[in-house]
Amino acid sequence: MRRIRAAAVGAVTMSFALAVSACGGGSSTGGGSNDSPKTLTYWASNQGASIEIDKKVLQPELDKFEKQTGIKVKLEVVPWSDLLNRILTATTSGQGPDVLNIGNTWSSSLQATGALLPWDAKNFDKIGGKDRFVDSALGSTGTEGQDPAAVPLYSMAYALYYNKKIFADAGISKPPATWAELVADGKKIPKNIAVLGAEGSNLSENIHQVFVFAKQHDADFFTADGKPDFTNDKVVAAVKQYVDLMAKDKVIPTGDAENAQNQSVSDFAKGKQAMLMWQSAASNLKAQGMSEDQYGIAPIPVQSGTPGTGTQVNSMVAGINLAVFKNSHNLDGATDFVKFMTSDEEQKILNKAYTSIPPVKSAQEDPAFTDASNVVLKETLATSAAALPQVPDESQFETVVGTAVKELFSDAAGGRAVTTDSVKARLQKAQQQMPAK
Repeated sequence: MRRIRAAAVGAVTMSFALAVSACGGGSSTGGGSNDSPKTLTYWASNQGASIEIDKKVLQPELDKFEKQTGIKVKLEVVPWSDLLNRILTATTSGQGPDVLNIGNTWSSSLQATGALLPWDAKNFDKIGGKDRFVDSALGSTGTEGQDPAAVPLYSMAYALYYNKKIFADAGISKPPATWAELVADGKKIPKNIAVLGAEGSNLSENIHQVFVFAKQHDADFFTADGKPDFTNDKVVAAVKQYVDLMAKDKVIPTGDAENAQNQSVSDFAKGKQAMLMWQSAASNLKAQGMSEDQYGIAPIPVQSGTPGTGTQVNSMVAGINLAVFKNSHNLDGATDFVKFMTSDEEQKILNKAYTSIPPVKSAQEDPAFTDASNVVLKETLATSAAALPQVPDESQFETVVGTAVKELFSDAAGGRAVTTDSVKARLQKAQQQMPAK
């Protein structure tokens, strides 16, 4: 199934520490790049419902690029479960592709390896200029104050998907706008139907959710100078509120504590679940047989009022970036490929296929991105989404805090009390596992 994994899947531990000193990149042996200016290697992340679907989407476009430039692109679609480790291996071994997809939350961590081509003004000019891209997407391309390490390719935002029939049968006239309304609506849903799905054992999904809750509590996981601050009272309250959707409010089933393979998406598509919080889910739901007229889409709830900036943030800036290994033997060809993939025409084709939003301003104006569901996503990205921390230790943060939330869900599912103290203890353990500053 499709999963836009804008964060690490699985343990990342200290791999980045080994990569920081590496130069990394393409090589004429082993990894895929070669000395021929007529070939490129491209690692694409799995965006569709299957790797085969991705190949069907991408290969015609790669053939088009070859026809235009004479450069053949050798495609490999890499599953999310393998992608980060493959990239890390490439940065340390020097045997990687010319061009690759990276989850946008990895940008700063991978930038710290020194393996990626910096996108300074000169390089951006080669692809039409930095101002072609929306600001929210550019905010997740690398460490603040440095030239971006990647270029935005696909943009996504979280939204609340709800089953229209289940809502109508329960007498719920509109989707919940606040968490209190969501909990209240949950009491109206029949007991044999789950209210809200979660991926309790999916570390990256946990991070995405608690990041938003933290923003809504006016909290950050890092201080202004980049130091971990996982145990401050507002962060603790935010994490507890999310886990309490299972532990206290009973709107997330206890069985979802074990979900890690998008089971909540399947449950929603099969009508077993009333609501789903997910990134740009239309193509995923369609692939599982759920038609667009069966569900509605609304902004993720906030504490009160309506979505916006500050404490009204209701999504992380999700998405995929396109990066180039800076020691590719075909930098000119790689840059041409990035220009091609971010052209208006290709942005429209690819983002239509994946029901994502083009990060290129002019491509967003296409009628395909103005239907009701895309309007919600575009509005979220433009007005109420925030980038995850762009710090070098970001991937380690995702691993340790994601694990803490997983353990808290396990506590809730096992009937063990989830208290302010227990949440703080888990977060304290996570903070102790971060690299020393």
